[in-house]
Amino acid sequence: MNKLYIGNLPEGVTAAELEKVFAEHQISFSGQFLVKSGYAFVDCPDEQWAMKAIETFSGKVELHGKQLEIEHSVPKKQRSRKIQIRNIPPQLRWEVLDGLLAQYGTVESCEQVNTDSETAVVNVTYANREQTRQAILKLNGHQLESHALKVSYIPDEQPENGRRGGAGARGGARPGSPPPAGAPPKPPPPDVPLRLLVPTQFVGAIIGKEGATIRNITKQTQSKIDVHRKENAGAAEKAISIHSTPEGCSAACRMILDIMHKEAKDTKTADEVPLKILAHNNFVGRLIGKEGRNLKKVEQDTETKITISSLQELTLYNPERTITVKGCPESCCRAEQEIMKKVREAYENDVAAMSLQSHLIPGLNLAAVGLFPASSTAVPPPPSGVPNGDSDPSPDPVPQPPEQETVHVFIPAQAVGAIIGKKGQHIKQLSRFASASIKIAPPETPDSKVRMVVITGPPEAQFKAQGRIYGKLKEENFFGPKEEVKLETHIRVPASAAGRVIGKGGKTVNELQNLTAAEVVVPREQTPDENEQVIVKIIGHFYASQMAQRKIRDILAQVKQQHQKGQGSQSQSRRK
Repeated sequence: MNKLYIGNLPEGVTAAELEKVFAEHQISFSGQFLVKSGYAFVDCPDEQWAMKAIETFSGKVELHGKQLEIEHSVPKKQRSRKIQIRNIPPQLRWEVLDGLLAQYGTVESCEQVNTDSETAVVNVTYANREQTRQAILKLNGHQLESHALKVSYIPDEQPENGRRGGAGARGGARPGSPPPAGAPPKPPPPDVPLRLLVPTQFVGAIIGKEGATIRNITKQTQSKIDVHRKENAGAAEKAISIHSTPEGCSAACRMILDIMHKEAKDTKTADEVPLKILAHNNFVGRLIGKEGRNLKKVEQDTETKITISSLQELTLYNPERTITVKGCPESCCRAEQEIMKKVREAYENDVAAMSLQSHLIPGLNLAAVGLFPASSTAVPPPPSGVPNGDSDPSPDPVPQPPEQETVHVFIPAQAVGAIIGKKGQHIKQLSRFASASIKIAPPETPDSKVRMVVITGPPEAQFKAQGRIYGKLKEENFFGPKEEVKLETHIRVPASAAGRVIGKGGKTVNELQNLTAAEVVVPREQTPDENEQVIVKIIGHFYASQMAQRKIRDILAQVKQQHQKGQGSQSQSRRK
């Protein structure tokens, strides 16, 4: 979007004066300035120039004593619930940003955007347009750790040429409608790129004269390779993203590693050139494995030494860990194949788990949870609302509010302070973000090693609150660098339904464990509480625990439905 709105103009300003200001700041524009009373419009050649104009002028440049305010031009009809926030301090933690955004309304999603700037950029969606308007008014220019935030609307996407016939709200074909004649085929499933970190001094050799070397690598390996030269200006290392099949990625990796070794030898700048792989923090725990077993096996099988960067280095802008592999080039390349195999498996499992969650929890907004790579295109969309095959086409009944659930999550006792935060700020922000009640129960004994967190809220609130608790424990390093965060969770079920959770001969509970990869235990000989309920224990990483919880809730819903049908049949027979 290249059209700009220029606001807060002094009376009587002319197009010539605006042209002069743009020229003085070396901002390119196309066409004429359309000047109105107190504001004006102008087109930029492309989006990059539009963004540069916003960053250069808005709130910084004065004209006749008044500060110019520049943002994307968005007609009233297109003013959406979405905004883009720029110039965020790169080291800012998610919960701080969450708390700030929550002051102006309900945040439905907050996604990080990859840019060439050294500061972070996020796209935020609020529940309604008024909340979005308030957020723009209050956040634009807001000082955050010596950074002035820059905020602008993101307009809703419109159907091509403005036509709405046969299109949904975003211009796509309606669910179930056939693709238009001549439409391009559906894109393949999103790949998991191989991300390398290479010394800046070797980037020129990897690219080659006029790009000849990298073109050769691309051609031979059938890969798409991006060298992120503009990111982290002045940094000693640059990221390279390789998009291809696993075999193509590995072949490109070998060629790049060979180039670096040759360059190091020719220039005598380094005695050793390790292979550095970037992987999103969400996948690293499963790469490491329980007590580091997976990583040790990779090291043994490939005769390499592998280290992983600390959790303390993670920030809002940098959710990736650096995996450093040392050994001969052949061994490093074998290690890359094993490492990326584990990363891809974790990625695919998470996509499957998230897809399941989106159908088990109607309306679940997975992007808002902030646990999955923001750049991923694999996050499944929320259910479309298309009726099932046996549904009645009659008008939808009035939707019922989601049922409240209570879940007990057990965390290390020493982590309580991190979850509560200074003066209770973190737990308050978490509660607002998830729309859930979150309380920490007193310790059972003075030397208790775990504390119980009581979370009450509907399914989506549970997903978001529990996810952030897992993430916080990982960020704060309460689990070892080679440990995956696994927590014990308790849910209460009617004593009469416990047998259905277990199944005949333990069949159901065993299937649950195989399906979800969580440990599910229904302790025997429990005494039901005053509500005739017993405890089911679930132990596992976040997605495993969530899948197990939803499956158990599913079983309970079936039991409840059958019970209600039975009662209905009995009442009918009495009437007869």
